[in-house]
Amino acid sequence: MKPIIGVMPLWDNEKDSMWMLPGYLNGIIQAGGIPIIFPFSTEEKDLIQLINLCNGFLFTGGHDVSPKIYDEKILEGLVDCCEKRDYMETVVLREAIIQDKPVLGICRGIQFINAILGGTLYQDIPTQYSTGINHHQLPPYDIPIHTVNIVSGSPLHKCLGVEQLPVNSYHHQAVRVIAPELKIMAISADGIIEALYKPDHRFLWAVQWHPELSYKTDKNSMKIFRAFVNSLYFDDAC
Repeated sequence: MKPIIGVMPLWDNEKDSMWMLPGYLNGIIQAGGIPIIFPFSTEEKDLIQLINLCNGFLFTGGHDVSPKIYDEKILEGLVDCCEKRDYMETVVLREAIIQDKPVLGICRGIQFINAILGGTLYQDIPTQYSTGINHHQLPPYDIPIHTVNIVSGSPLHKCLGVEQLPVNSYHHQAVRVIAPELKIMAISADGIIEALYKPDHRFLWAVQWHPELSYKTDKNSMKIFRAFVNSLYFDDAC
């Protein structure tokens, strides 16, 4: 049987509706999993039932992570949060860690995971961090715009077998202080943290770039999805 992967939904405030980028789902499908989109719910009992149904979880991009999570005041006019989503994903992440189920975070996902586990974020890179690297590219979004340096010996290094990786990039928040339970897997030339993992978890990886937009043309993006799904079967997911 194929593993079931719970995918966190995206939310549109203006349309008052859930939505989803197909790349998140198709990346999982091509890696051998079955994705299901979670409902936009804060009913903890319902979420726990869904969590027990799933074998792994994908934390997607989207809204900014609320600074309340890491005890900071919001930068007014620069941060767009969705507290209902933050609450929902907190329930899912904490239970996934308790049950030692595989987790993959993408973009907002890396930021959210870091914040929930005790780290902090740059709320807005242009305001709070001086860099000459463009972290917020224009379309097309599947084209690499800068390079990240992969930490030697990290799980990502072992999986991809490269020391540098060209990536696409579309974010204005980023990891600032790393959560105590996480370690760096990749970092950009300007010092922005680009990938993290949790060493004592079966599989908990998070990347700042967007493999869901580049998996069709970039073999390393697809390797990340495969490592995630394969972690359900093998100790060495790659």
